[in-house]
Amino acid sequence: MLPIVQSVPGLVWAYRFHTEDGACQRFPPDIGRDDLLKAGGDFLWLHLNLADQRLATFLDTFPALPPAVVAALTTHETHASITLDDGMIYGTLVDFQREFDAGTRDIGWLHFAVCEGLIVTTRLQPLRSIDRVRASVEKNPARYRVPIDIFETIVAEFQRTMITLVLELTEELNQIEDSVYDNTSRDERRRLAPVRRTVVRLHRHLRTVLALMRRAGASDEDDMPPGFDDVAGRLTSRLEAVDHDVYALQERARLLHEEIDSKLSSETNRHLYILSLMTAFLLPPSLVTGFFGMNTSGLPLAGGGHGTFVAFCFIGLSILGAWWLLRRAGIL
Repeated sequence: MLPIVQSVPGLVWAYRFHTEDGACQRFPPDIGRDDLLKAGGDFLWLHLNLADQRLATFLDTFPALPPAVVAALTTHETHASITLDDGMIYGTLVDFQREFDAGTRDIGWLHFAVCEGLIVTTRLQPLRSIDRVRASVEKNPARYRVPIDIFETIVAEFQRTMITLVLELTEELNQIEDSVYDNTSRDERRRLAPVRRTVVRLHRHLRTVLALMRRAGASDEDDMPPGFDDVAGRLTSRLEAVDHDVYALQERARLLHEEIDSKLSSETNRHLYILSLMTAFLLPPSLVTGFFGMNTSGLPLAGGGHGTFVAFCFIGLSILGAWWLLRRAGIL
């Protein structure tokens, strides 16, 4: 009878890094749990899918992962967090979801834990930045000497993704801006609204991650993993740079929204001005037609043969009189 091999639940990929020769080994998706834990090498990277309900039980088999870390890796909460405790760092990072053929602007969440000889990442949906990290590992595994290097690359790829989105949103704002300052009258608020909503959301999550990184960099050195102090400084500088770009993009979108409102207000005022002039021109003829339309006795021109023509002359004279008064008042 063949033995039952217990596979790793929710395994997306697993890498074992050998720092002496700068190589890494990728395990097959159906690798057994015992074979994975017994594999040699300097440190292990596990990327797991939260959709598998057996994940928490599997992570409990790692002695290096306390219950708080296991809870952080298996949570479905949607807010960023970074916690340092006894040489470990764990929490949740912001990322962007990825479809099969392209990336999206939908927010995703990556849960992580870094300890000695192990880094574990979990997610519910495929993410853009984490796939780029995997490609970097495949291309140049020698650059990853310790687990904290994987963490640094994950945050750096998030920053690069933010730059890509900033460039895309900048191009969209350029197109909207060209339409706003064009002579053709268009209402660009419908195009601008989703762009502003995306920029505000990006800036909110970026500021949160930046604040968490600064706070983590100022933690007690006894709680930091080896080398995290330098990593936190580099990542903070990266995030601050893109934060300035996102803030500038947010201000530009706000000013563009105000310009659109100003243009629409000017257009509305112009229409009201034209309507007021038409009312001023038509009011005197209305008085003339109202006077001659009264069914009263002794109405002038009622018995003559040219009454209608004379009434039209009165209407024309009333329009000329209204025009003269508006010109004299400086309205025209």
